[in-house]
Amino acid sequence: MDKQGNTYTVLYAVVMVVIVAAVLAFVSESLKGIQNKNVEVAKKIDLLKSVGIISDATTAEELYDKHIGENTKVINMSGNEVEGNAFTIDMSKELRKEPKDRNYPLYICKLANGEEKIIIPLRGVGLWGPIWGYISLNEDKNTVFGAIFDHKGETPGLGAEISKEFFQTPFQGKTIFDESGSFTSIAVVKGVDTSSNEHAVDAISGGTITSNGVTDMLKECLSGYEKYLKN
Repeated sequence: MDKQGNTYTVLYAVVMVVIVAAVLAFVSESLKGIQNKNVEVAKKIDLLKSVGIISDATTAEELYDKHIGENTKVINMSGNEVEGNAFTIDMSKELRKEPKDRNYPLYICKLANGEEKIIIPLRGVGLWGPIWGYISLNEDKNTVFGAIFDHKGETPGLGAEISKEFFQTPFQGKTIFDESGSFTSIAVVKGVDTSSNEHAVDAISGGTITSNGVTDMLKECLSGYEKYLKN
């Protein structure tokens, strides 16, 4: 009797595990489309925010279509346009490839006043995980118009401050090429007066590793667009 009872208990547990797993798989698959849509909308919100266009989930798609839409490109490190869909390119995966094999997405945004801005996606690593952002350039393809950054798990009050306006605003007006046309990128530095430095902004106090991560991210990602921007 005990053996039959144990067998019943084991079978019952196995059946319940299978049923629960099936239900979870069904729910996950059912929600996948909604989750993917939310990711797309969040990306459009960030792209628009990098050029100063504030939107939310209800307006992002309309504003994205109005200001960016199909005005995108995919380029290689040589600065040549190649086939591909800029919006679906995963920069994290591209950066794991050899530079010569990478595809770089690029977005061109037309503002209400007729000005065009180039938006470049950024991906890097902070202290505790991924960091990312978008930086927009003026028509001179050199001067920063706007920048936004975000993170997955940086320390609140320290590295997490990269997502705050006070850190992002100083990037406006900085340049990624020097007067001779050489690529310099923009560094996030500590203990230096950056007000008159066109290629540097202040680091976050106590967030040195995350600040260095932003510096490395900018240099690695922007360097992939160097030849395109120069040409």
